[in-house]
Amino acid sequence: MKTLVLPVSSLDTLPRALEILRGGGLVAFPTDTVYGVGSLAFKAAAVESIYAAKNRPNEKAIPVLLGGAEDLAKVVASIPPMALTLAARFWPGPLTLVLPKHPDLPEAVSATATVGVRVPDHPAARRLLQAAGPMAVTSANLSGHVSPSTAEEVFEQLSGRIALILDGGRTPGGVSSTVVDCVGAEPKVLREGPIPWGEIARVLGLEL
Repeated sequence: MKTLVLPVSSLDTLPRALEILRGGGLVAFPTDTVYGVGSLAFKAAAVESIYAAKNRPNEKAIPVLLGGAEDLAKVVASIPPMALTLAARFWPGPLTLVLPKHPDLPEAVSATATVGVRVPDHPAARRLLQAAGPMAVTSANLSGHVSPSTAEEVFEQLSGRIALILDGGRTPGGVSSTVVDCVGAEPKVLREGPIPWGEIARVLGLEL
């Protein structure tokens, strides 16, 4: 497979990305944290191909990225009040919320009853997501390797494995998102990233 690299600023890039995604292909693109690679979330075979492209263990769930919080109901079965509070404060931004999975999401996205969901704070990513709809997206690297901050780093690892890389320059974050489980009665930080636990607790009115 030949991997195309196109600038996010080109007028032809978004239509080409949508064509590839709707055909079941994989596209890498910049986010506010690192470069991600993904497929349309509801195309099971395409989601499965992410695991093959990255040499990723099948038991590891893949987060879903959205163009805006208004798309949450498409991918989750219910939205706890704490999730709405956190989304209102931190989205778009580097916060992944773990929520009850919508029954229509393929098992390839998550074999469990939950799914991680995020709205990235990056204009190119949001343009793609708003046009394509929910996407299953994970870092655009070979499993176990460093997450890429540039299109060149993506190409070095995934050239020949994915159809398209959108080059938006170096990503501003470089650190994977904070992950908060909102399924239980109390929030649980599963991975601390750019947003610390203290900030999560303050927004929710919890004692530290």
